[in-house]
Parts: sequence; structure tokens; C-alpha cells
Amino acid sequence: MDCWHLCYNRHMNDIDRKLLLRTAEIAHDAMERGNHPFGALLADRDGNILMEQGNAFTEGGSAYHAETLLLLKAAKKYSPEFLHECTLYSNFEPCCMCTGALYWTNVGRLVFGATEKELLKFTGDHEENPTFSLSSREVVSHGQKDIVIEGPTDDEELLSLLVRDHLDFWK
Repeated sequence: MDCWHLCYNRHMNDIDRKLLLRTAEIAHDAMERGNHPFGALLADRDGNILMEQGNAFTEGGSAYHAETLLLLKAAKKYSPEFLHECTLYSNFEPCCMCTGALYWTNVGRLVFGATEKELLKFTGDHEENPTFSLSSREVVSHGQKDIVIEGPTDDEELLSLLVRDHLDFWK
């Protein structure tokens, strides 16, 4: 069985929870600047934050997702070998585009708070975020790399903080 099957929410620790909470803060800051409430960060193997990125809808529309923007910047700054030891954190499960960016930049681990299906409950058919019904695990399962995927969180308090800005945003 591939790693993406085995790593379902099994190793989320206190550092992961702390960094997921930071993604909610990044997402809130993005929303305060007129963007969609999504946030991502890249951390090294010790949990040190290397980069942060909020959604940038106002700069480039629906394609300017936090995760993809962050990963493209990371690919310019770090080697694929280094990135394989890093973790991408996101308040929501990355879409297929962002998961593809994770795959191609060689980041070896993903931790997310809420699922793509959970996001669909908030966005519905909103034209600015036509949410896919395709999990990051499904995307990675069709590739050739071992990428550890952990999420969604089972911490209800953390989950409520991760999704709070979405409650009224998409209406």
C-alpha cells in the first residue's frame, strides 16, 4: 500500500496544530486585504517557518491560490532535495492545481486542516471558487512520488478556527 494511504491523519502533532493555526491567521490577513481566506506556509523538517503566503485573488484572479504561489517561490529558492524534507501547511486541502504544484516542486509532506469537500459546503457554486471534488490523495495516487498527506484535523476547536472566515465569505 502506498504512503498516501497509510498516512491519513496519523502523525499530526503539536507543531502541526500550531502551524495549521498560523495558516488560519495568514488566511484571515489575506481576507482583510480583499482576497479569499486561504493561507499556506512551508516549514522545514524541524517546524521552522520558511515562507508564508496568502491567497492573492486581487492580483491574479482565481488561479492565484496561496499554495501554488508559495510553492513556485519555494522552487526558485530551494533545491528539490531540500523541499522533499519540508512540509506544506494549508488551512484547507489543496486543490488539484496546488497538489500538482506540491508534486512538481518535490515537497514531501502535506498537512491540511479541512477537506476540499468541506470547502464546497462553504463555496457552493461561487464563480470565484468553482471547487473541485478531487482530494489531494487522489491526485497524488496517480503520481510516482511518496508524499505524506496528513489531514483533515480531528481537533474540532482547531477546525472551527480554520474555517471561521469562510462561514459568511462566500455568500
